Amino acid sequence: MEGPGDPPEGTPEGAPGGGDEEYRSVVFDESFVRAARLQESSARERLGDHAPAVRTRHVWARLGASRQLMLLVLLIALAFGTAVYMGLRHPYKDPPPPSAEPLQTTVIPLAPRGTVPGGPAARLFADSPARGFAEGAEGVVLPDARRTQNFSEGLVMAALATAKEYTVRSALDREVLGGGDGRAVRVLLAPSQVEQYDRSFERPVADGQHAITGWVVRFDPAQVAVDDAPVRVEGAFSLTEVSPAALEVSADHTFVYAVRPAGTGPVKAGTAAGAGQAADASLFTVRRIVRFRFDRDDLQDHHVQVLQSTVEAGPESCGADDAAYLRPVLAGGTADNSRQPLTDPYATGRPSVGLCGVLAPGALAPAAGPSPPGR
Repeated sequence: MEGPGDPPEGTPEGAPGGGDEEYRSVVFDESFVRAARLQESSARERLGDHAPAVRTRHVWARLGASRQLMLLVLLIALAFGTAVYMGLRHPYKDPPPPSAEPLQTTVIPLAPRGTVPGGPAARLFADSPARGFAEGAEGVVLPDARRTQNFSEGLVMAALATAKEYTVRSALDREVLGGGDGRAVRVLLAPSQVEQYDRSFERPVADGQHAITGWVVRFDPAQVAVDDAPVRVEGAFSLTEVSPAALEVSADHTFVYAVRPAGTGPVKAGTAAGAGQAADASLFTVRRIVRFRFDRDDLQDHHVQVLQSTVEAGPESCGADDAAYLRPVLAGGTADNSRQPLTDPYATGRPSVGLCGVLAPGALAPAAGPSPPGR
């Protein structure tokens, strides 16, 4: 027996509860559809009158907090690195100092008038213009160090002290005076001048750049002995800032040496000259004007650039070959001025004329008589 239920074919069309019953109110007939009018807006109309349906998110907003922090740190590091680089490459930064110029030297013999006087060194000094000079390094006195526009007081003092050290080693060191190897002076030179110094030392020539006597005071040990009496010295230094990167020091000193023939000893008080191997001393005077330069590297490395040296030395003979050694006219001798080079005004190349001066009256001590006791 079958109970009530839906037929197998489903609810008949039109019957209550049929599938189309709920859509009946929205069904359009054919006449309505034909009468409907479709119109599509243009692209310009759609863009002009309608806001975008979806709001675009900014790139920064799409990054997470950790990525934002990393990017910010990267930008700060990049800005800092750029600032440091531009500081190092600043177009107004002082240019690096040039390498040292070659030393220019001038050595001028001073010829005596008449015979060179001789005697015990102490008496000669006492009777000469050098009697008031200080002895040895005590005569190489530095001025007060004052800061300049771009150099501190400490750097100024370093420049002056190095100039003094060069002066003492090159003109008062006994080994250098006796024709030694000159290493004590060489170690003070700027590296770019060492080659010129070595060339002057090994193959000296009077060409304005390679006379070793322009660098140091030295005598031929085969001809001249320097007396044990202290060298008399007087002079001064001056300092100038020539640029924000360099200082220049000028040294103007007069050195007076007591010299004798090589292989002889000094004449002792109360002893006649010529007894045994004793010989009279004579005075030999050197006035030297030297111009030094120091850049900041020189001051840090304890080096000096020697730019110009003018030496007046006598008594010497005019035309003496003094590129390697200064050659004093010793006690009792006279100057030989017959070797002055001839000058040809039509010749080309470097002038061959030699410079020579004459010692002023009173520059040498008068002839010494018998030494009084105690002198």
